[in-house]
Amino acid sequence: MEPKKYFIIGGITAMLLLIPLIAMQFTTEVSWTFFDFLVAALLLLATGIAAEIILRKIPKPKYKIAAVLTLLAVFLLIWIELAVGIL
Repeated sequence: MEPKKYFIIGGITAMLLLIPLIAMQFTTEVSWTFFDFLVAALLLLATGIAAEIILRKIPKPKYKIAAVLTLLAVFLLIWIELAVGIL
């Protein structure tokens, strides 16, 4: 993968992590620790890189869609489990 794509994925991750960081300045309902930001960053980066690999390596559009939807479902399940512990 070319370095430009890593910067794009990293930039999108940073922008998404700015949302809770800014929210923490205005409300006490959002209270993330450094560890929360670290885990979220790793999860978002891993998902972004995995999606890029899927889109690059899988040739058929149907399989690409299925693989990316599966990846997003796994991402959401992990995110929900880390946030509230449903499972």
